[in-house]
Amino acid sequence: MQPSLAALIPRRAIPEFLACRADDEPFVVHGLGESIAPLTGLPLLASLDDLLRSWPNPVQVHLPDIADEASSVDATPADARKLFAAGMGLLFNDIHTLSPELARWLTAIRRDLELPALTHGRCLVYATPAGKGTAPHFDQNINFVLQLHGTKHWTLAANHHVERPLTRHTMGLAPDPELQTYAGAPLPEQMPADQQTITLEPGSLLFVPRGVWHQTTASSDALSLNFTYSAPTWLDLLGAALRSRLALDRDWRATATPSEPEALTTLLTRLAAELPRWTAADILASTENETPD
Repeated sequence: MQPSLAALIPRRAIPEFLACRADDEPFVVHGLGESIAPLTGLPLLASLDDLLRSWPNPVQVHLPDIADEASSVDATPADARKLFAAGMGLLFNDIHTLSPELARWLTAIRRDLELPALTHGRCLVYATPAGKGTAPHFDQNINFVLQLHGTKHWTLAANHHVERPLTRHTMGLAPDPELQTYAGAPLPEQMPADQQTITLEPGSLLFVPRGVWHQTTASSDALSLNFTYSAPTWLDLLGAALRSRLALDRDWRATATPSEPEALTTLLTRLAAELPRWTAADILASTENETPD
């Protein structure tokens, strides 16, 4: 089976997935088998110990005070194994850099989702001890969670406070200053009442949209593989295109001198005259050029 979104989501479930994606709602499918064998059969994902033996980098360890990446330390693989045994969750970042197969899947899924070329995609592996999990939070990215080993329970809820967040937030911590400017109300301190719980077993796939509240608990030692995409917004694409166009102009490359605002006024006047001539195609041409594999 070639790497693709269709290998993760059976054809019969594609319409449901697309509807969930459009409405920013979670989607789950269970019992994946042969289609994901190229992933589940990777030697470094056979077990936590196999992954630790193969891992050349520091491992992120989530401390017990919050059980979240917002409170973490880096540890050697040997120390990470001991901390896992003591009940702390582990995060292996950018595991696709060690596996060409994972890198191919990461790119193929992004293209099938029609995400922009500037999307930052990563493969992550979470190791969660039995009885432990992550604190309630939402992400600024979208996630596909493939359960590899063990059983993990996900509690999810719609976010009625922030639509389409640009940054991550963990309940009980101070929100990002920019997030505060567009959050509709004080952010909650506990999971909303309109929540649902989804249980993932080996072969289960969960899609978690950007901004959805979620927390996890493992009922046995668990290992999961995430395909995570931080996709640029229209705001990001316009900003990137604007920079690439303005960088061609020597006057925009001049050192800024705030004590002489008339220089900026002149540049803004010129920009205001040029912008009406820009088209969506012009902007996307600046950001979507991509080198074929």
